[in-house]
Amino acid sequence: MSDSSNQTPNTEPNWERKVLEGLVKDVLKEQRVKRRWGIFFKLVWLGIIGLSILLMIGLFSANEAPETTRPHTALIRLDGVIAANEEANAEAIIKSLQKAFAAPNTKGVILKINSPGGSPVQAGMIHDEILRLRKLNPSIPLYAVVEDMCASGGYYVAVAADKIYVDKASLVGSIGVLMDGFGFTGTMEKLGVERRLITAGENKGFMDPFSPLNDAQQGYAKQMLAQIHQQFIDVVKEGRGNRLKEDPLLFSGLVWNGAKSIEMGLADELGSVGSVSRNVLKAEFIVDYSPRDSFAARLAKQAGVRFGQGVGSLATQQTLQ
Repeated sequence: MSDSSNQTPNTEPNWERKVLEGLVKDVLKEQRVKRRWGIFFKLVWLGIIGLSILLMIGLFSANEAPETTRPHTALIRLDGVIAANEEANAEAIIKSLQKAFAAPNTKGVILKINSPGGSPVQAGMIHDEILRLRKLNPSIPLYAVVEDMCASGGYYVAVAADKIYVDKASLVGSIGVLMDGFGFTGTMEKLGVERRLITAGENKGFMDPFSPLNDAQQGYAKQMLAQIHQQFIDVVKEGRGNRLKEDPLLFSGLVWNGAKSIEMGLADELGSVGSVSRNVLKAEFIVDYSPRDSFAARLAKQAGVRFGQGVGSLATQQTLQ
């Protein structure tokens, strides 16, 4: 009895200590985990804040003109569809053009075009600004250099240049007009679906894809497209002058390769950005004045009159509905 009673006081304190040590270890472990997660989330937030600052700096500095004290060729890129909600929008391209001409050491401007066309309004604004800047700065030439494609609205812009340089395999032209859409009236009849369209104005539903297109509306559309086509032709003739060759297909909406476009007077010579800056402008050092505000996602497409897409046909869509 005496032996067993003497062992109990010795074992109980050891047991409590182990429990306490275990609890302390668990608490310390939990605190370390919390600290690690706290540090992790702080780093994440710091990263987000830092990225936001960098993006803001990039957005604010995107439109700042490059500074150079060297004589140089000013380069501006016009890539993709020309539209208000695209990178190749008139506001951005015009700002770049103005900065390029205003730079004190600009020897010449190269507008590098790779575009299937787009909004005739946006293309017309760029075209008119080029003519204005050329008139204000007669000693600074502007040359259009075509890469893969310069069609419709892209070509509308190009004819404002002093000269147009192409690659022998470039696609050039598409001086024509189209209005495209879909008609679902036959499909609706087969499905037994009735179109209920209430309008104020007999032509308010014009170009509605679920309503039939009558002869009068079709005639009006053709007349309007003919007027737009003639506007396009006039701009090309004014820009190219007697360089254009007489050809019945010239304004038919066809495109030609670069070599053939030179024969037809749509372009002047073979050339690239490098060869034109080096051999024509004698200013091999190039400064890029292209718009740089491409951080925001371009989600919306231009819904309106277009100088075509695909091959670059001049097209009018949706705003006529």
